[in-house]
Amino acid sequence: MNPSAADWILKFLNHFERKDLIEPFENDNTFYDALIQTGFIYGVSVAAVPKKSLGNLKLTEEELAKINLFHALLFQYFKKNESGTNEEAIADILSFYNHLEKRKTGFFQRFSLSQSPANTLEHIFSARLQDANTLLKKNTVSLLTHALLYLDVLAYKQWQAEPNTAKKYYKQLETIVLTGCFYTLKSKKKKTKYDKLLIELFETSSEYIIDDADGGAATFLESINYMNKSENSLEKRYMLDLCCLTVFEDLTLDEAEHQFLQQMLVTLDFSEEDLNKSLSALKTFSEKYTKKILLFEYSHPVKQFYKQSASTVKLLIIRNKDRLARELDESGELIVLLGQSTLRDLSAEEKTKVKEQLLDICKTIPSLTIFLLPGGTVLLPLLVKFIPKLLPSSFQDNRIEAAKKKG
Repeated sequence: MNPSAADWILKFLNHFERKDLIEPFENDNTFYDALIQTGFIYGVSVAAVPKKSLGNLKLTEEELAKINLFHALLFQYFKKNESGTNEEAIADILSFYNHLEKRKTGFFQRFSLSQSPANTLEHIFSARLQDANTLLKKNTVSLLTHALLYLDVLAYKQWQAEPNTAKKYYKQLETIVLTGCFYTLKSKKKKTKYDKLLIELFETSSEYIIDDADGGAATFLESINYMNKSENSLEKRYMLDLCCLTVFEDLTLDEAEHQFLQQMLVTLDFSEEDLNKSLSALKTFSEKYTKKILLFEYSHPVKQFYKQSASTVKLLIIRNKDRLARELDESGELIVLLGQSTLRDLSAEEKTKVKEQLLDICKTIPSLTIFLLPGGTVLLPLLVKFIPKLLPSSFQDNRIEAAKKKG
C-alpha cells in the first residue's frame, strides 16, 4: 500500500477486516494508548496502529500519519455505527470535513473534481498534513509539527454527537490547547533562544492568547475549568500530553514547569500519577525510537520548503528508480549529458536540453508530475542530484566502493 498514491484508502480497507481495525480496542482510551505508541499523538508517526504488515514499502512519517488519522476517524465512526458500511464511513467523514471548512476556501475545495469520495478524502488528508504545519498563520516562520492532528478526531467525535457545533468546538479546543502549551513553555526557567522566539511569536498572535499579562496563566487555568465536567476524558489527556511535550526536550521538569503542571492537574482533576504516566510514555517512546520529539519546531519557510522538497524528490526516485532507469537508458543524449555533468560544467544549451528531456521523462511517470507543476522546474536540481545513482558505472569514475574503502 502506498499512501502517496491514489486509492490507498480503498486498499487499506481491503487489506484489513473490520474486526482487525475496531475490535482490539475496548474504548476511546485504549485506542488513544495505541496512537501514543505509534507516535501519532506526538506528531511523529513511526508506525501504524494495525500490527499487520502494510506491504513492502518503507512508509514516511507523513504517510503513517495519514493512515493513523484515517484509522482513528474510522474507529469513531464504527463505534457509533456498528452496522455501517465502509462507503458510509467515508461519506460521513467527508461531510465532517466539509462542515469544518464551510464557507471557507479550505484545503478540500481545491480537489472538488476528484473522481470518488475516497479520492477526495485522500486529497483532504494530504492537504491536512500540510495545513497542520502552519496554524500560526500570522507568523509564517513558526511551524507546528503534526501533533495537532488529533484535534480532528476529537472534533469528529463532537460532530457525531452535535454536528452543528463541531466547527466551533474545533476552534475553541485548538485555542485552548495552544494557549495551554504557550503557558507551559513560558513557565520554563531555562529558556533556549528558540523558546524565547516561540513565546514572542505566540504573544503577537492574539488569536490564540487569552491574556499574556502577569496572571494570564491563572486566567487561562480558570477558563478551562469546564473540562473538569466534560464527559470526554480524551480532551484532558490530550491537553496534558501536549503540555508535557512542550517541555520535554531536556527530559526533566524544573520547579517552575512542575508547579504550572501541578496547577493544571488540579484544574483537570488529574493526579500526580497521571502526570508521571504522561511523562513516562513520552520518555519510553523517545528512547525506543531515539526520536527528538518537539511540539514546536522552528524553521525558516524557504529552508523548510527545500528540506521537504528534497525529501519528496528522494522518496519519488526511490519508489520509481526502476522505471526511471529504463527511461534514462532509452534517452541516449540525456544520459551522456548527465554523465558528463559529473565531470564538467554543462553549457547553457546543454542544461536546457537536460531540463527539457527530464521533463519529458517526468510526463511518462505519473508520480513525478510534481516537476510539471508551476514552479516545479526549481526542483530539477534535486532530481539531478539523485540521478547519478542510477547512471551506468562508466559515468561514475570517482565513485569509491564501500567495501574497497574499508579495505
